[in-house]
Amino acid sequence: MSDSCFPRTKDIPKQSPLFWVTHKDRYLRQLLIRDIQEETGRDLIVYFTDTDRTEAQIDPGDDQYLIEVLNARRRGPTDLLLETNGGFTDPTEKICALFRQLAPDLRVIVPRRAKSNGTVIALCGSAILMSASSELGPIDPHLGGTPITFLLNAAPDPLTRQVAETFQQQTTKLATQLLKDGMLREKSAEEVEAVVQKLATRQHYHSHGSVIDAGEAASLGLKINAFEAGDPLWQKIWLLRTMYSYDCARNGHSKVFEGEVVSSAVTLQRAP
Repeated sequence: MSDSCFPRTKDIPKQSPLFWVTHKDRYLRQLLIRDIQEETGRDLIVYFTDTDRTEAQIDPGDDQYLIEVLNARRRGPTDLLLETNGGFTDPTEKICALFRQLAPDLRVIVPRRAKSNGTVIALCGSAILMSASSELGPIDPHLGGTPITFLLNAAPDPLTRQVAETFQQQTTKLATQLLKDGMLREKSAEEVEAVVQKLATRQHYHSHGSVIDAGEAASLGLKINAFEAGDPLWQKIWLLRTMYSYDCARNGHSKVFEGEVVSSAVTLQRAP
C-alpha cells in the first residue's frame, strides 16, 4: 500500500455509513493522533481554539471537556497540543490544576500560538515543543482592557489599584508555582522569579501581543524542544493542527477538545 495515502486502510468503518460520514473529520484526525502517539510513545490530547475567526477564550466551561479527554488516555505520559489566544485567569488556574494532578508527565506542543494565559498553560509542561511557526506571549493580566502594569503605575483610585495588585499577584503566583514544580524545578527561586517578572510585567515585553518564539523562549530559561519545520514528527503535528483549523471553519466550531477516542466541539462564537 502506498505511503502517500491518508488514511492508509481499505477496511470498511465499523460505524454505520451515515454515522461515519457525519463524524469523518473527527475519525481522520484521531487516526493521525494515533500515528503521532505511536511515534512518541505518549498520549496526545488536543485543546484547539479557532484563534483567527472567533473570539473564543479560555473560560469556565473548558475544564469539563479536558477532564473527559484526560480520563480517556491509555498510556500516562501526555502531550498537549495547544492553540489559544488566552482568556480568563480563574479557569486557567483550574486547567493547570487538572494537568498537575491528572497528567504530571506533561509536555505542551505549540504548533502556532499559545498567547497570554495560553502561555501560562504551556508552563504546566516539563518542556514546550516549538518550531518556526510557534509563538508564546507575555502573561501580564488586563483589567477592563487595560494592562495591570499601567493601573499599578497610575490607578485612578485606591480600589482599582488594589484590584490590579490582586490580579497581578494571582498570575505571578500561578506562573511561579508551575515553573518551580515543573520545567524549572532545578533552578533557584531567584532564577524562577526573574523569568516570571519578564513574562508578567511590561518591563521586558512592552506589548501584550509580543511574539516569544522558540529561541526567545529558550533564552528566557524555559525548556524548549525546538523542531525544524521539515522534521517528520513536526510535519505530522502541523498537519493535525491544520486539520483542526480547517474543520473548525467549515463546521462552525470555536473549540475542539480531543484525544484518540474522545472528542468534543464547542459551537462557534462569532466576532461582532
